[in-house]
Amino acid sequence: MSGKPLGFTRLVAAALLSLAGAGAQAACLDNVVLVHGNTGSPADWNNTVATLKGRGYLASQLFLPNWGSKTNPASNDHGTANTSPVKSAMTSAHASSCTGKIDVIGHSMGVTLAMKAINELGYASRVNSFVSVAGAQWGLNSCGVYPYNVITPTCGANGLSIDSPLTRSVRGKRYGAKMYSIKSWIDEVVCYGSCYVYGAHTSNVDLQNSTTDYALGHFGLQTQTTSRQADLLMN
Repeated sequence: MSGKPLGFTRLVAAALLSLAGAGAQAACLDNVVLVHGNTGSPADWNNTVATLKGRGYLASQLFLPNWGSKTNPASNDHGTANTSPVKSAMTSAHASSCTGKIDVIGHSMGVTLAMKAINELGYASRVNSFVSVAGAQWGLNSCGVYPYNVITPTCGANGLSIDSPLTRSVRGKRYGAKMYSIKSWIDEVVCYGSCYVYGAHTSNVDLQNSTTDYALGHFGLQTQTTSRQADLLMN
């Protein structure tokens, strides 16, 4: 009876198993840092995480810093206590990145917190895609114009009042090779009073490559645009 030797069969089986194992490994994609908003938590990104995993990312490629008070939004600002976890996540993501680059997605106050962290780390050249979701780079009308409304840290010098030292420090700069914004004209948080700051939607990002509008609320922009978020990272 003719046939292949047993040793040959085993070699073929081993080779096939090796190929299957290689296919199960993550593709070489930028590590991603996901920065939640004021009083939020990493769990706010569950939909985004699920979408990214569906696109080939592993959990080890996703970094979710946890920052700020969860019960007192007015106390959260862009100070060291809140930037430190974000900076730590960015440095860890970059250190283990197979591409040498990272991607960053921020939501709400997490956008400007990520911007400040990138500035302080000098990481603009290490970020491939920066995605702002419902951010307020130019400040919030609900916080007023600095220095006339600094009652709370969130709206103070290190917060989101219009023309605060913080908002001035994050404007007109690059935060990655590609920069995008996702925004809404019915955002009940960012657009409280008005979406406009100095004639433009405050959720736009200076020097952005593109912006995408949705008819969604502030939190829907984070949880219901995950396909667009993933597309922007992988384009």
